Amino acid sequence: MVMTEVFEKLKDLQGVLAEKYALERKIEDAPLQLTTQDELLSRLKKEFIEKNTKYEEVRAGVEHLKAQLAEAEASRESGEKGMDNITTHREYEALDKQITEAKEREDAIRRELTREEKSLAELNEILRADEAMISAQEGDLNDSKTSLATEIDSYKGMLESLNQQESEITPGIDQEIVYKFQRIIRRNSEGIVAVRNGVCTGCHMILPAQFANEVRDGEKILFCPYCSRILYHQDVMDGEEETYFSADETGTLADFDEDFADEEELLEEGEEHEDGDEEKPLSFEE
Repeated sequence: MVMTEVFEKLKDLQGVLAEKYALERKIEDAPLQLTTQDELLSRLKKEFIEKNTKYEEVRAGVEHLKAQLAEAEASRESGEKGMDNITTHREYEALDKQITEAKEREDAIRRELTREEKSLAELNEILRADEAMISAQEGDLNDSKTSLATEIDSYKGMLESLNQQESEITPGIDQEIVYKFQRIIRRNSEGIVAVRNGVCTGCHMILPAQFANEVRDGEKILFCPYCSRILYHQDVMDGEEETYFSADETGTLADFDEDFADEEELLEEGEEHEDGDEEKPLSFEE
């Protein structure tokens, strides 16, 4: 396969991989869309539990007040019945005091009971409203989960199609180049770029003269020493003057290696750290 065909395949593969990795990120990030709804539902349930605890405390207080009121009423009624059977003034005073104290206690309990029953009714209405809100939020969350599952299924179907396209494009391309290309696309979404007038259009850096001439020759795959993308030559646009370099002007590849030793060393160290084995030189002759 001639290099022009390889470059065309890589251009096609670039579009497939960029779309594929974008879909993979969407699938990975999809559950995050439900985070806000989940958090809201959890907060509503927590607040409901706290309010329900308060409701139970007030309800228990109301029941206690009702019991106290019943005791006060019974004490008053007992005193009132006893008035029919008194025989002495002392008995009258004692019963009258009992009745008076019972009435006062009864009135005080009734006032407190009225306040607590009102508070209980208000809490009950709040709990009913919260229950309805929680139910609605649960429904929305379930709908969102169903919709998201459908969306993810759609993404996975698209991924299968892209994987098929990838498998149709990659035959004929060295697998090491494909592997490097995939990693570049994951980082930059663009793995193969043109060199126009000695400039990498990916990072817009001026390339060493002899290196740019080698890219123009198109005899092998070369990677930009700055952004690591695969490079291919592209003629300049109308109105632009293309620069050609002589051998004297460009120097040697040894000069290039010396000038960019640090960049290549950093790149190789990064590859070794990620893969666990030494990376081969960034070129591939067809």
